[in-house]
Amino acid sequence: MGVSRQQPLSFDPIAQAAQNWTNAGWGAQANGMAFVTSIMRTHQILIARVNAALHPFKLSFARFEVLMLLNFTKAGALPLGKIGQRLQVHPASVTNAIDRLEVDGFVQRNRHPTDGRTTLAAITPAGRELVHTAVSQLNEDVFGRVGVRDDDVSTVVQMLAALRGNAGDFTTVD
Repeated sequence: MGVSRQQPLSFDPIAQAAQNWTNAGWGAQANGMAFVTSIMRTHQILIARVNAALHPFKLSFARFEVLMLLNFTKAGALPLGKIGQRLQVHPASVTNAIDRLEVDGFVQRNRHPTDGRTTLAAITPAGRELVHTAVSQLNEDVFGRVGVRDDDVSTVVQMLAALRGNAGDFTTVD
């Protein structure tokens, strides 16, 4: 389950950094620094695991997300702008992902039936087949074994949702 190819350290470097932060007179911010640094390191670990699982399919996580989003829609198609909004990425990133998926035959661009200014990205049968196989691999290698207890996963997801909400990632309607 480890991602690093080097020998594990005999101590937690982030805990050591927090102690160094405190020793430097920044004790009030030490936990915040450890929190942010821990999330950033965890991000690196998870991205490496996701990339390893998707490598056999020649997919990046961005392209996988596009395929899954299209796969989950009723019609199997969405306007490019809506893809960017839902995945919270820049329009250029969507265009790049769609370009690559289209070259590989997993997505095709179509005219919107009622809005001539809008282009739809539609998942192809080959794209559906690929994403179903890839999601099985991700579920096995990554999502089904994140490395912490299930109860803790739920708690962390809730905590990070609060952080993302407070950062303006989304709004909730009460």
